[in-house]
Amino acid sequence: MSTSTPPPRHPDLFNYRPLTPDQLAFYRDQGYLVIKSILKPAGLRRMAAETLAAWTAEKGPYDPSANWLKNALLPDVHTKSRIVRDYYFEGPLVDVAEQIIGPNLKGVTSQLTFKMRGHTKAFAWHQDNGYGELDPYNSISCLTALEDNDQETGCLWVVPGSIRLGQVAPGLTEAEKKASREVVLEVDEAKAIPLPLQAGDCLFFSCWTLHKSGGNFSKDRDRKVLFLRYADADAVEVYNERKPRLGRLVRGRSRFPEVTAYEATL
Repeated sequence: MSTSTPPPRHPDLFNYRPLTPDQLAFYRDQGYLVIKSILKPAGLRRMAAETLAAWTAEKGPYDPSANWLKNALLPDVHTKSRIVRDYYFEGPLVDVAEQIIGPNLKGVTSQLTFKMRGHTKAFAWHQDNGYGELDPYNSISCLTALEDNDQETGCLWVVPGSIRLGQVAPGLTEAEKKASREVVLEVDEAKAIPLPLQAGDCLFFSCWTLHKSGGNFSKDRDRKVLFLRYADADAVEVYNERKPRLGRLVRGRSRFPEVTAYEATL
């Protein structure tokens, strides 16, 4: 971690712990890492309450006739929840991202990925860079569990070591991408492992890590996850004429003035 790392801003809500050399080596080799209890009890309570309120206000009750995007995703949740914004911009994930990516960072995605009870649709094997290819290829996804999840509620599965495959073509036409068609990659599932999380844990994985999630078949439990993604401050969108990906600059600097200005007053 660089010497520019600021002191913890919210020690009452979040656990700030740098990655050990062994953890960092594991991530670079296997493409994922679970950090336990990154949210303190007070932080977990507030985040669970604020995100559920944001979800309920916009989504309402589960609608089985709606498409998978409406039933699974609530984008830009940091604009709807103060604690999510603090966690995204100033929380311990930024320190971890700096260790993995480098000193210049931006947050490029914040969304809720909820699978409410009754939402039994699986989310097929893919790389996160298959949906939004960024260069350089070192962006990370961070899934923070807001309640316990397991295979019954649709926890994430990964293929350890799949980071070494590099970028895999998503197999969609431009028209299909614009229509938000789901990426479906062929994977040897014998090599996959489930990664159940306890409330307050965070799963980090590479933009190249193959992963999927199952449906929620629980009768009385939801699967509530906060998804945040970080990238190099100069990362560009390969699919968009290599224009800079807009996102809040959370550490360091960017050569793109539009990135420096983006959400700077939020």
